[in-house]
Amino acid sequence: MASTAPAPTSGTGDEPEYKKHPGARMLHGPHRTIGGVEAWLIWGLCTAFVVWLFSIQTGYAVVSPEIQKSASLTVAQIGLAGSIYTWAFALGQFFSGALLDRFGSRPLLAIAVAFVTAGAFLYAQTTGMATLIAAQIVLAVGSSFGFVGAGYIGGQWFPAARYGLMFGLVQSLASLGSAFGQPAISWQLQRVSWQQLLNGFGAGGLLLIVLFALLVRNPTAGPAQLAQATGAARPPLVPGIFRDLGTCFRNRNVVLSALLAGVSFGSMLAMGVLWGPRVMEARGAGTSLAAVLTAMSWLGLAVGAPLFNLLSDHWNNRRVPAVVGVLLQAVAVGLLVYLPRETNSVSVVTMFCVGLFAGAHMLGFTVAGESVPGKLVGSSAAIVNGVCFIIGGLLQAVPSKLLPGSPSLTDYGHALLMMPILLVLGALAGLFIKETATPRS
Repeated sequence: MASTAPAPTSGTGDEPEYKKHPGARMLHGPHRTIGGVEAWLIWGLCTAFVVWLFSIQTGYAVVSPEIQKSASLTVAQIGLAGSIYTWAFALGQFFSGALLDRFGSRPLLAIAVAFVTAGAFLYAQTTGMATLIAAQIVLAVGSSFGFVGAGYIGGQWFPAARYGLMFGLVQSLASLGSAFGQPAISWQLQRVSWQQLLNGFGAGGLLLIVLFALLVRNPTAGPAQLAQATGAARPPLVPGIFRDLGTCFRNRNVVLSALLAGVSFGSMLAMGVLWGPRVMEARGAGTSLAAVLTAMSWLGLAVGAPLFNLLSDHWNNRRVPAVVGVLLQAVAVGLLVYLPRETNSVSVVTMFCVGLFAGAHMLGFTVAGESVPGKLVGSSAAIVNGVCFIIGGLLQAVPSKLLPGSPSLTDYGHALLMMPILLVLGALAGLFIKETATPRS
């Protein structure tokens, strides 16, 4: 994967011809240093955006009962609104990455923050189903640029060798936000109304919009980036987006890494958010353990996301750590579901391991990014993330259709058998990934 770095000037002090072009100065500006202070500032701001929007997403589970009462909605309507967000988010993923590849982070990420901010304010104004659905769709459109956008920034502002690590750090911080966000929101709801809480999120978004507009830039343009930015030989918008997506989907490594990452993250999401706590309740554990298990899965992912990239870089190998991590995740999921007797302490450790080994899914982003030209990094990341959430949604919806009204532990064992099977299949897909790590000299 190629990084975008400033081209050297000539010995006479004259700027290269592409830097003299007004489009380069307008869109990129001078003094952009790859991996420098400005790079860390922009990356940190984009990561803060991801943590903020993850907190809003997490908060929906906490505030939705209050919204249901205030707006006189049913549980089914609340669930439908959540599903609409998931699918709108997954669909938006495929276009967000392609748009970032085409136009860069400025001004797209500022616009994305504005959408999430508008979604938070719409949430606060919910009086019926129509407003809630509108809030979900607006929020999903903006959120689809968040995680992929932070990864895109890591790929553009840092050396290519650090792309996977920077992406892993984004996931780590976002996971920590999810682990601690729900308890913090529950604590806040004891002191303020849900409308005030969501308006507070919106106010934070207004600040982020200003910071993004003032600080987020693209690195200095090189000849290829200048041609793209100034419209030279560039196809129309919609055909260009589908062309870029088609190029990525035709890449075997992108498809295989998306499948591996999808079953890994999707299983973690389904077990951590929904099925893990339900299985433990079927074993007789108290409902208070559910929040602990959810937090432990995200804490495990916070550790595993950067760890697998570090191990991959140290061993100079992408495929083996990814495959081994997914297989170990299958074992952890199997233990959580099928152990006949289990103490609470063992379940907490097992759930942490589910998240920890799910960190291997970040290597899917790394492989996909290293398998395409630099101008398609955003598209490849969006495809991987979109597949992650599509599979995550299916692994929450499909088992629920297989369960009776009052499921027993045996019923959960039958319905969730697909999860370890899919993880093994995902690991097998990983065996066919072409190695992308650069050999050391």
